[in-house]
Amino acid sequence: MTNPRKRGRAEEPAPAQARKVPGAELLSAAQAAVGAAQTAAGQAIDAAQQTAGYAFDAAVRLPPASAQLAAQLPDLVENLSIAVDRLNSTIDRLDRTLALADPVFATYDRLLPRLEAMISLGEDVFGAVAKLPGVGLLGRITGRGGEEPAPEPESDKRGRRRR
Repeated sequence: MTNPRKRGRAEEPAPAQARKVPGAELLSAAQAAVGAAQTAAGQAIDAAQQTAGYAFDAAVRLPPASAQLAAQLPDLVENLSIAVDRLNSTIDRLDRTLALADPVFATYDRLLPRLEAMISLGEDVFGAVAKLPGVGLLGRITGRGGEEPAPEPESDKRGRRRR
């Protein structure tokens, strides 16, 4: 028979030294993460130093251009002010001119339909007189006849397409 005490002892876990320590994997992962973080931090510091160097170079070169622009700014503002004044005076002059021309435009608006009607009537009269018999002969005799109409091209029966 078996002793119950021995069976109970057999179920007890082995001492901690014989087992794997679960914290060791965690410790090695943490050390790897620290190494990666240090590498990333070093790269970030290098990039920041390089950027700071570029910014310093730009800051050293920028002030002369900024000083030149600042020196030209009063002249630029003065020229802009003069241009705006000239534009305002030109607009005022144009307004006065259009105010004076307004009655003329109104008169044109009233006259144009009448002129168009007179031109249409003249063309109708000319067409009616041109149709009278003997007007063409009278025009040729007096030398006042217009250009003779060009003869119409004869249609060639051979050139027509067959369907």
